[in-house]
Amino acid sequence: MRSVVFYFQVHQPMRLAHFTFFDIGTKSSWFDDAENARIARRVAEKCYLPMNRQMLAAIRANEGRFRIAYSVTGTALDQFERWAPEVIESFQELAATGCVEFLGETSHHSLAALASLDEFDAQVIAQAERIEKLFGRRPTTFRNTELVITNQIARRAEELGFQAILGEGADQLLGWRSPHRVYRPEGCEKIKLLLRSYKFSDDIAFRFSNKEWPEYPLSAARFARWLAELGPKERFVGLFMDYETFGEHQWEETGIFRFMRELPRACLDTGVLDFKTPRELAAELDPVARLDIPRPISWADAERDLTAWLGNQMQKAAHDALYQLLPDVVRLARQGNSAPYEKWKYLSTSDHVYYMCTKWFSDGDVHKYFSPYATPHDAFISFMNVFDDLARSVRGPSDVAGEPLTAK
Repeated sequence: MRSVVFYFQVHQPMRLAHFTFFDIGTKSSWFDDAENARIARRVAEKCYLPMNRQMLAAIRANEGRFRIAYSVTGTALDQFERWAPEVIESFQELAATGCVEFLGETSHHSLAALASLDEFDAQVIAQAERIEKLFGRRPTTFRNTELVITNQIARRAEELGFQAILGEGADQLLGWRSPHRVYRPEGCEKIKLLLRSYKFSDDIAFRFSNKEWPEYPLSAARFARWLAELGPKERFVGLFMDYETFGEHQWEETGIFRFMRELPRACLDTGVLDFKTPRELAAELDPVARLDIPRPISWADAERDLTAWLGNQMQKAAHDALYQLLPDVVRLARQGNSAPYEKWKYLSTSDHVYYMCTKWFSDGDVHKYFSPYATPHDAFISFMNVFDDLARSVRGPSDVAGEPLTAK
């Protein structure tokens, strides 16, 4: 049998309010609660609740043979608790089936693995504890923010007790190798690496509604046949994608819900496909080889690297400034003042630097779609004004530059 491994990322950032230089030291709130609440409720109605109902129905209709995995970020959970608690309840109903795995990741969907392993550890442990409390089982599979992985990140996940880690099946990583087999990152002794099949994943996440795509319209039966016809040595297909694909990025009118409703039975009817969670697959299969991952690989854009978040000077300046402040907010937290650290963690969410991306080429439309700002420079100015407000409250105004940021 060949296993289909579905993994869905559930994430909502805490979006910043309009915050100018002249607001520094005068406004108490950085986050746009009205907009965050509106988006959380909208996506709950369009995606999370209908898809969770559909996934639950598929599990029951196929008597538990349909199995899936989720990674729900801490920032998303915070918003569900405040504005859409029924979403958490629907995920708990899925967890109760025993057919759904909830993965570990950083609590605030951060890039801490690239800047502070101590902060990375703290966020991963906090998220694991929260997932166990909400869904009844501590995660054993790790999914780093944006699927960013290196040998070092994999070793750290192994040291934290994870048995499997997800990654991107990027061409520059694999070369001639297949993404449909289990590997072990170089320098690790136990953890197993499961890779995303970007071709098949993107058929659903991006190409499905594209009327210019030669395979449009895609049926569940045809997609299942593609997976079934892979070579006999291909042991699994990792279909990893944002959960917001369903109903938010691909509207219901595209037929995406119908496709997903029909896909479980279409795969099972081939007689050669089954479904497994990442934990189940990692327990069943041994690595076929080691993979050396000396440089970060992600699932973003054509390059599959870090340039979506750290590809220009604005992004690097914001990222570096944020992590230079980390020792100060941690020190205050240890002294009993945890508020600056809690705010800092929300600023560590990768979306904030993603909005500053200036890659307006092959992936530009994707970046513009996700950004609430008119320009990347607007995103940088807004973030740095908020950062300055935090830095002044932690270090005092004498340690922070006092000139307004302006467009040039």
